[in-house]
Amino acid sequence: MQTTDILMREHRVIEKVLNALEAAADRLEAGGDVSTEFFLKAADFIRNFADGTHHQKEEGILFTALEEHGLPKDADPVSVFMDEHVEGRRLTKGMVECAERINAGDTGARNELIQHARDYAALLNEHIQKEDNVLFPMADSVLADEETKLLKDFNRADDERGTGDKYLKIAEELAGWGM
Repeated sequence: MQTTDILMREHRVIEKVLNALEAAADRLEAGGDVSTEFFLKAADFIRNFADGTHHQKEEGILFTALEEHGLPKDADPVSVFMDEHVEGRRLTKGMVECAERINAGDTGARNELIQHARDYAALLNEHIQKEDNVLFPMADSVLADEETKLLKDFNRADDERGTGDKYLKIAEELAGWGM
């Protein structure tokens, strides 16, 4: 198994949460009820798995290896993916802030919450497609001789975070949340 296969497998898990996030936003917009707990749990998943585990493997391991092979992090295409990670963090923060405002009685935050959830899902869905179809095939070619080292680095990153199984369960929970 290649490192990009691991990242794509993680993408499929993230997509489950993105689908649930879109469904929850649709339900809220239609006047239905979705607990703010759903959005807070989704943000926890995003921060600790999608961003904390997955994006850190990309940024700290894959992008660094690509940089060592002449693709700097501050130039296209890697810089685009880095910028999208930053935007995802901003949208996640906004989602949490809106959910907390709703919990404090600010019903006006509902539409903002819907927008942050939709914007995050749209950003990440597009981001995943670009990585799967453009970046990862390029990385497979450029880093073919580095696979053993990259796999060790990925395993070490997973061991250090120790969150994999926990967040795989949370993704399944979110995917089935009242839907």
